[in-house]
Amino acid sequence: MSKAEIITFIIAMLAITNPIGNMAIFASLTGDKTLQEKKHSALIAGIAILIILIIVTWSGDLILRAFGIDIASFETAGGLIIALMGLSMLHAKTSSIHHSSDEAEDAKTKTSVAVVPIAIPLVAGPGAITTIVVNTHTYSTIDDKVIISIISIAIGLILWIAFYFSAPVSKLLGVSGINIVTRIMGIILTAIAFGMMASGFRALFPGLA
Repeated sequence: MSKAEIITFIIAMLAITNPIGNMAIFASLTGDKTLQEKKHSALIAGIAILIILIIVTWSGDLILRAFGIDIASFETAGGLIIALMGLSMLHAKTSSIHHSSDEAEDAKTKTSVAVVPIAIPLVAGPGAITTIVVNTHTYSTIDDKVIISIISIAIGLILWIAFYFSAPVSKLLGVSGINIVTRIMGIILTAIAFGMMASGFRALFPGLA
């Protein structure tokens, strides 16, 4: 991976995992917890996100081959999913692809929400998984996967920090501030998604190129 490709991947992962927007959701889901419980949930969520992303980095291609899915089809379908998420973020909403209302209601009855629904599907969900699988297929050397793994570790740390300080930061930014960041991330995400779909269509229909 070149420096430009690494930067593009980092921006894509930050847009998809949306630390600011998901920080507000984390604060909402853990609103009735003690400070110690919130800190513990933040740590568990960060670790779970990291583990999920690392597993996908090193086994994504194997999963595709196991189900007989070619990368062009996966890239096209994944781009569509990410586009829907980005368009939802442009309206400052959490996509139902990421986190449904039923899951939100179910989360209220759980003792801990760190792994489900926060780590998966909220953060390390379809969008993040698709982005990593597509990139590890394109950049498939061991060195490339190590770079993607390091970035995944950094993403896990960023999310842990965001969740750890979710209450004061959410209060500081307010609803308007969080919505502005979410909309900016939505624009970036939508642009990335259309690029993925275009790449997938070119591979599926070479005559269109």
